This record gives sequence, structure tokens and C-alpha cells, in this order.
Amino acid sequence: MAGEDPDPRVRPGRTADADRIRELQSHLRQPSPDLLEYGLAVGAVRVSVADARVVGYLLPVDAPNRPGVHLAELVVAPGFRREGRARGLLRAVIADADGPVTLQAHPDNDAALALYESLGFEVVERRPDAYADGDGLALRLDPEA
Repeated sequence: MAGEDPDPRVRPGRTADADRIRELQSHLRQPSPDLLEYGLAVGAVRVSVADARVVGYLLPVDAPNRPGVHLAELVVAPGFRREGRARGLLRAVIADADGPVTLQAHPDNDAALALYESLGFEVVERRPDAYADGDGLALRLDPEA
């Protein structure tokens, strides 16, 4: 991914974006409202915009005791999918990561898994009962590798 231009539709989330981001969170299988509020408060959220309206967001979370970042939530509004927005959000966070990037995905989410694998993520673990309707897959990317 080195040498690729950043997606001009991606920017840091702003306080004024919070209500729209909360609306988008309703599209998640298992949203974490408290974690989102924390991410908004510390300025960690990245958003994708169309005509000045937030149409997607990514919530990265870092751990103070280890390098890297975990991608806790990624949402693109249904009408804006298949436009490279999730890829742009992911690339922005990966570019800023100071170590491994991890995330969890549902094994039935073929589109998401294809995207993650195209960016170099690898499945490292199957997590039984991670979701209310079944297992989750833990994925990892080592940008330095």
C-alpha cells in the first residue's frame, strides 16, 4: 500500500458528525455504543463523506500497553457500498498504524472478508460464539511485514 494516494473522501470525524455516525452504527451486527462514544471523544473515528454528508465510518481502538490498532467498527451506508469507501477508510487507518492491525469479521460476510484479504489481512483465529448468531474470525495485518 506504500505509495498509494489517500482517499480524498476520508477525513477525521468531527463533533458535528456524531449524530450521523450513531445512525450508521445501527447497521452493525453487534454495535458498541460506549466504545463509539469513547472513539468520538478522543478523535479516533475516521469518516467517509459524500456531498459533505458522512456515509461511512471506521472506529480504530489502540491499546496503551502495546503497539498496533484494533478496528472495532466499520460501516458504510447501504447506498454508498461498492464505491471503495471501506477500502479508503481501512487504508487511512493502516497508514497511521504503528504495528499490527486486527479486526473481527463474521465468517458469512463474504464481501468484507474479500476486502480484508485484498488488503493483506489473514485469518489468525476462529472465535466460537463471538456473535449472537455464531463464530467470528479474527484477522490480522502486519503493515511492516
